[in-house]
Amino acid sequence: MAGVDAGGGESRSHAKHAKKKKKKRVSIRIDMTPMVDVAFLLLTFFMLTTVFSKPQTMELNLPPDEKVTVEVAESSLLTLRVDKDGTMFWNMGSEPLQKVAFNDLRTTLIQRNQANPKLITLVKVHRESNYKMMVDIMDELNLANITRFSLAPMTDKDLQMMVKAAVM
Repeated sequence: MAGVDAGGGESRSHAKHAKKKKKKRVSIRIDMTPMVDVAFLLLTFFMLTTVFSKPQTMELNLPPDEKVTVEVAESSLLTLRVDKDGTMFWNMGSEPLQKVAFNDLRTTLIQRNQANPKLITLVKVHRESNYKMMVDIMDELNLANITRFSLAPMTDKDLQMMVKAAVM
């Protein structure tokens, strides 16, 4: 709590100023212990009542060595290509490219995954495309329960194929 010291009288060494009466100086001492107790009580209360959320992460399996190549059957490979303006094309194996809207992507993925349970999706996004587009596609893959997918760089051949498919 707080305490007041009423001591501290005048010194007699100042004889010429003896006629002036100085006011007694009152010193105040504040006890900070209760405030520290309340601060720690609030700190422990908020720490114990806070709900900790789990971080939302996606598990990625990286190949152990870059030199290792994995052979995949062409019939079980769905390739999804995204142009820099957000236009998407997909194809299975060596089939011609088909344009797909982002809103229809999930239904297409679900249908193809049900037709072939061993489906592997290869996502190729143009380097100048939005990063958000790649994240949205990965979210759609996750919502379609497709756990086997891979990200690959877009090649010049892919760009030529997309230009031909867009013209048709």
